[in-house]
Amino acid sequence: MSMNRRDFLKVSTSASGGLMLALNLPGCASVQTGYEEETGEWKANAWLELTTEGDVTFTLDRVEMGQGTYTGLTTLIAEELDVRPETIQVRFAPVAPEYRNPLIGLQLTGGSTSMAAGWQPLREAGASARWMLVMAAARVWRVEPAECSTQDGYVKHPNGLDSMPYLKLVELANREVIRGDVPLKPRAQWKYIGQQVGSRLDAEAKSTGTAVYGIDVELPGMVYAAMTRSPRYGGKALRFNRDRIRAMPGVVDAFVTERGVAVVADRYWRARKAQAALDVEWDFTDAIALSNEDVFEHYRRATNDDPGENERVEGDVEGVTANAEVLVEAEYEQPYLAHAAMEPMNATAWYRKDMMEVWAPTQAPDLGRIAAARHTDLSPDQVTVHTTFLGGGFGRRLTQDFVEEAALVAYQVKVPVKLIWSREEDTRHGFFRPAMLHRMTGSLSGGQLTGWDHQIAGPQVLDWYVRNAAPAQYPWAPKFLYSTLGRVGLLVEGIATPKDISAIEGAVGYPYNVPNIRVRHTHTDPGVPITWWRSVGYSHNGFAVETFMDELADKAGEDPLDFRLRMLAEEPRHRRVLERAAELADWRQPPPEGRARGVALFKSFGTYVAQVVEAGIEHGEIRVYKVVCSVDCGQVVNPAIVEDQMTGGILFGLSAALYGDITFDNGEVRQSNFHDYRILQMHQTPEMVVDIINSEESPTGVGEPGVPPVIPALGNALFALTGRRQRKLPLKA
Repeated sequence: MSMNRRDFLKVSTSASGGLMLALNLPGCASVQTGYEEETGEWKANAWLELTTEGDVTFTLDRVEMGQGTYTGLTTLIAEELDVRPETIQVRFAPVAPEYRNPLIGLQLTGGSTSMAAGWQPLREAGASARWMLVMAAARVWRVEPAECSTQDGYVKHPNGLDSMPYLKLVELANREVIRGDVPLKPRAQWKYIGQQVGSRLDAEAKSTGTAVYGIDVELPGMVYAAMTRSPRYGGKALRFNRDRIRAMPGVVDAFVTERGVAVVADRYWRARKAQAALDVEWDFTDAIALSNEDVFEHYRRATNDDPGENERVEGDVEGVTANAEVLVEAEYEQPYLAHAAMEPMNATAWYRKDMMEVWAPTQAPDLGRIAAARHTDLSPDQVTVHTTFLGGGFGRRLTQDFVEEAALVAYQVKVPVKLIWSREEDTRHGFFRPAMLHRMTGSLSGGQLTGWDHQIAGPQVLDWYVRNAAPAQYPWAPKFLYSTLGRVGLLVEGIATPKDISAIEGAVGYPYNVPNIRVRHTHTDPGVPITWWRSVGYSHNGFAVETFMDELADKAGEDPLDFRLRMLAEEPRHRRVLERAAELADWRQPPPEGRARGVALFKSFGTYVAQVVEAGIEHGEIRVYKVVCSVDCGQVVNPAIVEDQMTGGILFGLSAALYGDITFDNGEVRQSNFHDYRILQMHQTPEMVVDIINSEESPTGVGEPGVPPVIPALGNALFALTGRRQRKLPLKA
C-alpha cells in the first residue's frame, strides 16, 4: 500500500513515540475519501494508536447506545492486527470535522450504518499496522517479512522460537513504508470475526456501574435543573410565582426560558420539589390544539386534495385497477410513538468565559454543539461536547433539545448544571415517531396480483431535524443565519442535500414481482414535533405493506407464505430468510389449539428479515408465545450481538404493536409514564428463535431491522386466529 492511497490510511508518529494510523470511515456504506483535492488536506475520522507501553487505542467515532459498536468495530481491528479484542482500549471521539459522516456532513450515529461503514477500512487499518510491525521485526532479524508471522500481539521469527512484542517495535514500525496492497486475512484464518468469542467489551463496565452514562456525570460545585415545559407544544410561559419558588430551600434560581420555566437547585429533588410548586401562566396563542382524530382527518383531506409525489412508478396501475377481477382497498393508521429509552433525556453543561463544556448521551455530538451555542455568546467551536454511554437511543437522541436546554440554563447560572428530564417529561414533551396514514389498492386477476398502489400521507423528519443539522454543516456561520440555513436546507433537499426518505423507505423497495406498481407520498404536517424512531419509515411501511400482502393472499384464496414466495422468484435472499423462518416455525403444521401464526418479510438498512409470530388471546389480552426470526445481514462479525439486536428489535416492535400510542387531547399528550405508555414486561416475553443466514456478503445493519416485520406478523396471526383484520395500531384483542 503506497501512501498515495491516503483516502483510507495515513501513518504518523504519535505523541508517545508510537505508531498512529488515521483512517477514513465512509458513511452509510458510501465510499468517500478523506482527501480534499482543492486544499490537499487529508482528513481522517478514526484513529488507531499503538504505544511503546503496549497500549492499543481505538478512537471510536460512533456512539455506544447498546447496539454493539464498541465491540463490533473493535473486533474488526483486532482480527487484522492479531490482538485479542479485549486488549484494545476504546475512547469516544470528540466533536471535530474529521469525525463527520462524509455522506451527510454530520457527526452522528444512526441508520444502522456503523458496521457497513467500518467493515473494509478498519480491517485495512489493522492489517496495515500489523504488516508495518512485521516489517520492523524483519529488519531487526534480517529476514524476509513474508517469513514472519504474528500471534496475540507478538511478531514471531521464522524459526518458530523467537518473538518480539508489538510494544518493542512501534517506534521502528512508523518508519516503514508499505508498497503495494496489504492482503487481509482469509476467512479460514479468522479468530474473532464471525465467532462467538468472549463477552461484549463494554459488559464489565456496564455490569459494575463504572460505565459513565450522561446521567452519571458529576462535577465539582454542580447544581441541578428541572424544566417545566408548555403542556401544549408551541405555548410560551408569560410569568410564574418566582418569589415563592426562589425562597424555597436550596433553590439557586428560577426563570422563564424559550421552552418554559427553569428551576435550579443545589439538589435534584429540591429542584423537583420547587418545580411542583410552580404556578405558571401560559400563552397558547401559537400552540397546537389538536387531537389524534384531527391528525388523521387532516391526512385524509390531504390525500383527497393531493395525490402525492410519485416515488416509484412501473407499468399502468390505473389501467389494471380499472380492469381488475378483484379490487382490494385498505387504509392503515399508525399513531405517534414515544421512544421510552430507559435513561431519560439529560445533559450537563458548564459555562465559563469564552467556552462551554457539555457532557451528554447524544447520538449527534456536533449538532449538540450547535444546540449549546444557540442561546449563549459562544460560537460552536467554543463548545466542547463529551459523549457518554447512552442508556438507549432509538433515534430520540439525534434531536438535541435536551442539550440546548442544559446549555441555556448553564449560561444563566454560570456554574456546572445537570438537567434531567423526569419520565413524565420524557413521555409528554419528547419528539415522536410520526403518525402516518396509508391508502392501499391491490388488483387481482386470475389469482395473480397485477397492480399495487400505495399512497402514504404524513410528514418528513428532516423538516424538524434541519433546525440544528443545517448549521452543523456550516459551523463557521454566524448564529443569526441559523434559521436561514435551516430554510435553505429544506429548499435544496434532494438537490444539494440528501433526499429525505423517512416517509417512504421500505415502500419504494417493494420486492414482490408485480408488473404494475405505484408508490407516492402526500407530504403533510399537522405540527406535532417528530424525529427518528427505531427503523424510522420502515416501521410504518412494514406494517402497511405486509398486512396488505396478507389481505391480498386471503382474497386470492392462497396461503400467505406461498402467495409471497410465488412473487419472489428473482429475490433469492428474500426467499431464503422467508423459507427458513417458515421451516423453523413449523408453518406447514397446525399450531396448538387456541393459537395462530402470522408471517411477514421486510428488508431494511440492507438487511433481510423474515419473522413468524405465534399468538393467541388469554383472559381478553393478546399473548405472543413465540417469534421465529431469520436474518441475512451479510457477513456476521459477532453472532451474539446480531441475536441481541434481533431479539431487542422484536421486543421493541411488540411493545409498539400492543401498547404504543401517544394520543393528543386539545394539544396535550395524555400519556405520562410506563403505566399508560406500556412496554412489554419480562413475564410477557415470548420464546424467540433467531436464525442467522451464513453469508459472505458485506455486513449490513442489525440495530433496527428486527422491528418492522414483527408488527404485521402479529397482526396477521391475529387475523388467522379471529378472522378479524386490524388496520389500526395498537392491535386489540
